[in-house]
Amino acid sequence: MNAATIAHGALHGDAGHEVRLPPARMLIGGEWVESANGRSIDVEDPATTRVFTSVPDGSVEDVDRAVKAARRAFEARSWARMRPLDRGKIIENIARKIEENAQELALLESYDNGKTVHHALAVDVPAAVDIFRYMAGWTSKIGGQVNPISGDGQQYHSYSVREPVGVVGQIVPWNYPLAMAAWKIAPALAAGCTIVLKPSELTPLTALRLAELALEAGLPEGVLNVVTGYGQAAGQALVEHPGIDKIAFTGSTRVGKQIVRTAAEDLKRVTLELGGKSPSLIFADADLEKATLGAALAIFFNSGQVCLAASRLFVERKVYDEVVEGIAKAAQSFKLGHGRDPETMLGPLVSRQQQSRVLDYIEQGRNCGAEVVTGGGTGGKDGYFVEPTIFANPSPEASIVREEIFGPVLVATPFDDIDEVVKAANDTRYGLAANIWTRDLSRAHLTARRLEAGVVWINTHGMNDPSAPFGGVKESGWGREVGEEGLLHYTETKTVTALLDE
Repeated sequence: MNAATIAHGALHGDAGHEVRLPPARMLIGGEWVESANGRSIDVEDPATTRVFTSVPDGSVEDVDRAVKAARRAFEARSWARMRPLDRGKIIENIARKIEENAQELALLESYDNGKTVHHALAVDVPAAVDIFRYMAGWTSKIGGQVNPISGDGQQYHSYSVREPVGVVGQIVPWNYPLAMAAWKIAPALAAGCTIVLKPSELTPLTALRLAELALEAGLPEGVLNVVTGYGQAAGQALVEHPGIDKIAFTGSTRVGKQIVRTAAEDLKRVTLELGGKSPSLIFADADLEKATLGAALAIFFNSGQVCLAASRLFVERKVYDEVVEGIAKAAQSFKLGHGRDPETMLGPLVSRQQQSRVLDYIEQGRNCGAEVVTGGGTGGKDGYFVEPTIFANPSPEASIVREEIFGPVLVATPFDDIDEVVKAANDTRYGLAANIWTRDLSRAHLTARRLEAGVVWINTHGMNDPSAPFGGVKESGWGREVGEEGLLHYTETKTVTALLDE
């Protein structure tokens, strides 16, 4: 069956679940359209390498159409000036639509990205629901302040208000396609912005379905536009477009730096959620059973394709062997397979290119003399699989220690004292996340203050919530996602001051 036929058919999961594919077109100004150049991009299932549909290969012309549609919607002011409670109702309606279509979205995510359906149902879909529901409540709470002007002795009334930044270009990655799209879209909508979204060319389907659900929920046409395409074409055109007021990007640090350079030409607002090389710190007094499983999931969850993955493990020397052995046993117990198998724990990597990249890092690890504790191969599976892999005692300068791999690869190192481990944990150009495992809460909180990371978890890892700002320091990004801070990044502050006649 060819891709065109499959595109008009249905996808099948376990237990007889079946869903139709979303429109294999772009959403511009409320209409589903083909690309101006007539080209398309094949979409494949990374668990089988089978192409099962295609989407338009968006061009500069398509981006221009989408930006102009978003600009018309913004200047019409029907969305930004809608009664805040009514805007909130529509955003809440989107949350309900996602809930009602949870199984469908999870199955699409599995075919598109490779992750397990139960993973998507437990993490991706609820994350999308929660952020829309949370931001729906913020529409009526974006306030300003009265400024206590000292002035020149005359009487003034001065106040500041928050206004939507305008037309926003949003570029989201392939590891959490639905959740990351929701994290971008929901706060921008709550602030009153209009949007052009570019999903990854590898995983476009849930973004298209989300846009379809948003229209069904009552979102006005042109407020949300989706252009599919490659980063070097559609993504670059979006960043360069003079009609875009702000770029919000989640992806690699390398691309983030390119965006900053381009955005500097017209000083677009920019927020960036970029790479990471996050550490796990396990002290000898920790609950080792919880810490061992927690550290294993912190790196191997979603096959390591997580920006906040704790890929560097530091364990107090007296329990080092015990912890590394426990994580290895956990890794060996994780079943690899396609995401529609309910017994699968780890799905494939997203593409052949990503699999090759991770396997190359594993080979570099072997060549630098690090000990392979477990894994290191593909698991003998069809598709783009990589076994959960652990390296012990690598050189601090090895590429597997210094560079973001974005795969199921952990490097483990013992430590003897807190100053040593804090120094080692901070010895990276990244600063996204970290976790600490100890029963000594004073030590935990004091260590958290010393770690150079935007997010630190104590005796847990990866606990994200719509109310908690998320983002990094150093080369892990600018600004924050979600929470009040993430919302306010989609606004500009305007100060109004009036002289009062007495």
